[in-house]
Amino acid sequence: MTGALHAGLILFSIVAICKSEPTHAGPDRVGDSHGQSRLVHLTSHWAFQLINDSLAFSRADSFCRGQFSSLATLDPSEDREGALELLRQAGLHSPLWIKNPRKAASKPLALSKQYLQFSALNFPKESSEGFARVNMSFPALSSISVCVRVQWDPEWNEVSTIFSYAAPVFINEFQLRGQVDMQGRILLALIIHGKHLPYKSSFPNDGAWHHICVTWHRSSGHWAIYVDGDRKDKGSVTDPSRDIHANGILILGQDQDSFGGNFTEPFFGNITDLNVWNMSLETRHVRALNACSPMTQEVLFSWSLDHLSSHPVVKEVQALLFCPAVHQQMELQGCKMLQSWSDQLPLFSLTDCSEPLPFICRSSRERYLKMRQMSDAQTSQPSAFMNHLMKLSNKSQAVLGQQPSGLSSLAEASALLDMSVQALEDTQQEGLQPADMVSLIQLLSLAADVPKQPPSDSADHSQDSVQELSQHFISVADTIISQDNAFKWQAIKEVVNGPMDVVKNIDRMVTSLSPRLMAETDHLTIHSPNIKLEVQQQRLQEGSRGSSFCGPETEKHTNLDCISVSHQKIQDLHNNGFHKLTLVNTWYGSLRPLFNPEENITMVPTVTDGSQRYLGTVLGSSVISTTVLGDDQPVSTPVHFQLHHRAQNSTGTVYDPVCAFWDFNLIPEDGGWWNTKGCEVVSKQYGYTVCYCNHTTNFALLLQVYEAQRSPENEKALQVLTFIGCGVSLCGLLFTFILFIAVGVPKSDRTTVHKNLIVALGIAELLLMCSNWASANEVACFVVTALLHLFFMASFSWMLVEGLLLWSKVVSVNISEDRRMKLYYIIGWGLPVLIVGVTLAVSVDKYKADDHCWLNVKTDTIWAFVGPVIFVLAVNAVVLCRVVMVTVSSARRRAKMLSPSSASKMQTFDLTWAVTRPVLILLPVLGLTWLCGVLVHLSVVVAYVFIALNAFQLS
Repeated sequence: MTGALHAGLILFSIVAICKSEPTHAGPDRVGDSHGQSRLVHLTSHWAFQLINDSLAFSRADSFCRGQFSSLATLDPSEDREGALELLRQAGLHSPLWIKNPRKAASKPLALSKQYLQFSALNFPKESSEGFARVNMSFPALSSISVCVRVQWDPEWNEVSTIFSYAAPVFINEFQLRGQVDMQGRILLALIIHGKHLPYKSSFPNDGAWHHICVTWHRSSGHWAIYVDGDRKDKGSVTDPSRDIHANGILILGQDQDSFGGNFTEPFFGNITDLNVWNMSLETRHVRALNACSPMTQEVLFSWSLDHLSSHPVVKEVQALLFCPAVHQQMELQGCKMLQSWSDQLPLFSLTDCSEPLPFICRSSRERYLKMRQMSDAQTSQPSAFMNHLMKLSNKSQAVLGQQPSGLSSLAEASALLDMSVQALEDTQQEGLQPADMVSLIQLLSLAADVPKQPPSDSADHSQDSVQELSQHFISVADTIISQDNAFKWQAIKEVVNGPMDVVKNIDRMVTSLSPRLMAETDHLTIHSPNIKLEVQQQRLQEGSRGSSFCGPETEKHTNLDCISVSHQKIQDLHNNGFHKLTLVNTWYGSLRPLFNPEENITMVPTVTDGSQRYLGTVLGSSVISTTVLGDDQPVSTPVHFQLHHRAQNSTGTVYDPVCAFWDFNLIPEDGGWWNTKGCEVVSKQYGYTVCYCNHTTNFALLLQVYEAQRSPENEKALQVLTFIGCGVSLCGLLFTFILFIAVGVPKSDRTTVHKNLIVALGIAELLLMCSNWASANEVACFVVTALLHLFFMASFSWMLVEGLLLWSKVVSVNISEDRRMKLYYIIGWGLPVLIVGVTLAVSVDKYKADDHCWLNVKTDTIWAFVGPVIFVLAVNAVVLCRVVMVTVSSARRRAKMLSPSSASKMQTFDLTWAVTRPVLILLPVLGLTWLCGVLVHLSVVVAYVFIALNAFQLS
């Protein structure tokens, strides 16, 4: 295949998993773009694809992800049957990778879980006599592993000995040495049986802590040096083939020119966490130890200052070391594999995650068939974009073929992205086809998975080349999520989970490349029409500043979409031992139209006052994200952000904002879903909302849509009528109170209860009339809310007392009037004070509504009013029924005393009046007209009736 055709077919064949559809639910041997054979097996729900190319676990997982599938788990019975049938057809019995479904995805950890305190030894530069001796007797060792954490003094440039082991019969038995080269790196070398191996392994002389492990195995002669979890050098020593001699002395910080003495080549700096094993550790063990995962099997010596004796100049110090054990993908126990299978019984085991093995990718049957349909269409009739890409590829000298192992270098990824950007620009008028979008999304996934360790070629070390790759990456992503392609997302929804797949690829790419992007700068911005990416970096110190990021400025909005990490949170990072802070901030302006507008976001609706009907929840803003990297590791920290409402208010609908984030782990098979855990609304303003979340990720506003069941005209009329009604009621209450005093109504418990009810209700009505003016001042509005709560509660408490008093008149109660009035005062005034006081103490921060002076109906606070009101109305309803029954009984007795001729004529009238009269009198007194308040959401007519009845309650 020519270079032009080879390069051009990268994207063209990136979805070409197979070329023809099997006619049965069995295996189908298909070819990829390189003529390699892959076996596919279809079941009723799933498609299984066997990849015979052997890859490490992480690369296998990456390849399946790039194919919009996942590693097979073999956990459900259908998974197991389908995968084993595929292996049977392929005749494959060798081990292969299997995904462990119970292995949790890595998440940023809290600061307390990132760092551990270690006791260390300080070897000062002021004296060359410092050393420490391990107080134990060593046996003969056929294998050995020594791991230690070292903080090299950056001002020391001479050869130093980190540790030396000398035996009585041979001095230079096993030793680790280091020296500084011209580039400022610390080069490491081993001495085994007196043979000095070359200085090749290295780590930067940056004054930071570094984890070093050295291993040796006699039978194979293999040795290795690991630095910070990665193998830096390896080789074999077979002459002489013997054990390391027993009864030796292990010295830290000095070379032994004689057995246990005559020290030379001192080490200056700090040493901690020295551990020795009588075995040769594997890569997975070293990586786990680097992340502070404990490993106790076959340990000869475990770090403890109690088992060390040191020179007086060597001092004990405390070291705070980074320990991201939970983050390590290569766990101590390894990765899961299918070791063998027979008679449908698979045997599983764990092995080193870096071991290359074949694997099986699993996807849904519908997704597989849709991808094949797109591939066939692209094969028979390539799009304008793909045709142009094939022409452009003839100009590229890079090897651009897509292998299952993915893109092997940044140069390869950059060349492929560069051609794609040029092809997109040249075919802008023709636009992208759905199959092109799928291919480009797969390209982004491949580019995001380029190995972190760069090859030795200089191109990959150039910051300009890395920035150019990032620019092209963002440019391709921007085109994919452009609003022009919104309808095409519906065409590929069976293959791609959604636009958040693109967001995830951007997060992975920038997080992975951030150390190289920021190697020579502390601020980088990449801006495209729909995406703004900003990377900030700072060295942490006392007084480190906070960080903020805003989306692009627009003419329409004066307040931007912004996200920030507070000064205090960044200071906490410094206090927890972090040295470098990197913040990756991204703004996406075009994602909202890409989500299916007919697909409701499932959310629990907020509580309303009954004037609105919940319709659904929609994405209502741009998406903004921040990733915090402490020493290049993800760290979880709280953030504040504000976002503008971008959904258009249609007539008759209102929106209530909810702060949310995209949780990729919530529904993994669908690519994630919106989640609100740990997020809350700080403030709601006209057109935008300020939020707080206790973690970092991709954030947005979800708008809960409600149908306004009252027109603005009705709302205005109801407000005016409420004000007029309150005024009339207040005048009536005042007149009644004056009448009680002026006329000289005899003092009685009924009169006292009436007066207290008039006072409580009158003050409540007056406060209600003034509440609109108080809403302009936050403190005044809060005070008015508390007083409204108190006096309306007092009003209902005295209505309850009215009911109890009436009951005592109807049913004989043997309580003296004095004792009864004390009880009434406790109920009428003491109970409201208690309810309001407890409510304020429990939920003072959620007490008041955001936009008016009343209780917050969107929290449980409203039940501090509604609950007691319902109780009072229920009790008074029972009282009213009892009064009506007594009145009807009295009317019947009077009717029997009349002459028989008139009794029949008068009975119906008397009974009707006996029922109507107490109901008309007692309904307002007992507050039962408030029952209409429960029904106001049914009709605006009920709202008018409710206002009219309660405006004249005691007037």
